[in-house]
Amino acid sequence: MDGFTISNANRFLETGKFPGVGDSKTSTLGIGSSSASGIGAGGVPGSLGETQSSFADTLKTAIGNVNELQKTSDAAMQNLATGRTDNVADVMIAAEKSDIALKLMVQVRNKIIDAYQDVMKMQV
Repeated sequence: MDGFTISNANRFLETGKFPGVGDSKTSTLGIGSSSASGIGAGGVPGSLGETQSSFADTLKTAIGNVNELQKTSDAAMQNLATGRTDNVADVMIAAEKSDIALKLMVQVRNKIIDAYQDVMKMQV
């Protein structure tokens, strides 16, 4: 994994995929994906006739994905604790995925709160 660099962050914001995580080359965390945000080819909003979903819908989808990762991680830990599986590596990977997704969601929440506070400070 190369780490979360500026170029990776830009790529994540454009595609919703974080490089280096998951079974294939990229993994989708469910936020900022081009179909969910209405960004079409070339990064132009609404191009190619794609439907735009609301910010609330995108946020709900992201929270749902984080919740599913947490449930998967909990189930894997429970299976390890009860002896149903002995693959510690898969359990640790599931736990780290859910931890990273939760940390990302907390940072998104913090940015949303900061933006809301900035808007509330504006004089009309």
